[in-house]
Amino acid sequence: MILMLERFRFVSKRPAASSDELFVSRLPIAIWLSLVFAASLILQNFTRPTVAASLIFALVMALHFYIHWNAHRLAPMYPWGYALIQQALIGTGALLLPEGYQAIIIGFLPVLVAQSLAVFDQKRKIAGVLLANISLFAAIVGMLGQLRDLTLLAPLFIMMLVLVIAYALLFFNQVHARVRTQAFLNDLEIAHRKVEELTLANERQRMARDLHDTLAQGVAGLIMQLEAAEAFMMQGNAGRTETIIRQSKEQARKTLADARRAIDNLRTKSAANTDFREAAEAEIERFVQAIGMVVYADIRFGRSPSRMAAEHLLQILSECLTNVAKHAHADKVWVSISEHGGQLDLEIRDNGIGFNVNQIGKQVGHYGLLGIQERVRLFGGEFHLSSSDEGTRIRIQAPSGEGETL
Repeated sequence: MILMLERFRFVSKRPAASSDELFVSRLPIAIWLSLVFAASLILQNFTRPTVAASLIFALVMALHFYIHWNAHRLAPMYPWGYALIQQALIGTGALLLPEGYQAIIIGFLPVLVAQSLAVFDQKRKIAGVLLANISLFAAIVGMLGQLRDLTLLAPLFIMMLVLVIAYALLFFNQVHARVRTQAFLNDLEIAHRKVEELTLANERQRMARDLHDTLAQGVAGLIMQLEAAEAFMMQGNAGRTETIIRQSKEQARKTLADARRAIDNLRTKSAANTDFREAAEAEIERFVQAIGMVVYADIRFGRSPSRMAAEHLLQILSECLTNVAKHAHADKVWVSISEHGGQLDLEIRDNGIGFNVNQIGKQVGHYGLLGIQERVRLFGGEFHLSSSDEGTRIRIQAPSGEGETL
């Protein structure tokens, strides 16, 4: 029996006065109490009928039953008071029915011991309840019975204790498992909601970044090209104006295609069949043709980056060149793509007027550098930025070696 109690405390490890177990166990205890109550009355009235004592016993057992039914509220608040009152009611009931006391003490006292498993969280307290009930059993048998009754009833009482405690162990462990499962499901639901919220937030950031890098960037390029065409037209250079307008039409088609890809699948396949070196050179060439700015390109690397990193790096390169044309007031740009120590380095530098790096992400409508930082974080790279009145330098370090050797 002690081993069974030890195992219960080891398995459950629950705080004291668990109302869940007491509440769920109300119905089986009520059925058991009803059976014991009926057996006690039958034993008493079959041997020596006592109407008055039986009525008082019924009232005492009604109170006993009521306290059991509300054990989930009473026992957690007054554990020792609950146990003492119930023992007093059981002892009173046994004294009222001297011919049926055997069923009362064997049927009711083990239930109190079983309930103590859910009420108390310390082994010594459970052992105290057990000893108190054994003492009450011995006292009642000593008052109402004889020595031979004790030798007969003691094994029955011990056997009933073992059976009831074993049932309580299985029952309470099932309740524990159900409570733990419900708590796990609740935690899982909360975690699922958090994941949904984070996914939605990440998706919104991704969509904002992709729209900026397609529609906003493409339209900005078209505006710059049309402004250049207007300038050449005012100078009377019709040939150059015609060339820029033709390039603008090509840029508009490219912007439309990029926007459609972003809407369809957020460009998950945009870099699937693109050679990173060729795409980077083509991006620089488009910039030179559209803006007419001097670009010094140095592209030297052995392994192309992963598909995801290549896509982001191309968008970063396009964003940086667009920012130079729109904000830097520069006339020269240096673009370097190289490989060092297993990393691919992308560096864009200009000789413009620079800007205050502390204002990144704080100005409404200016999210280009913020989007670059987000892209670098997505493929596990590093972002370095420095800016002064002598120009701006952006350096991106991305893991290399995941792509094919060039």
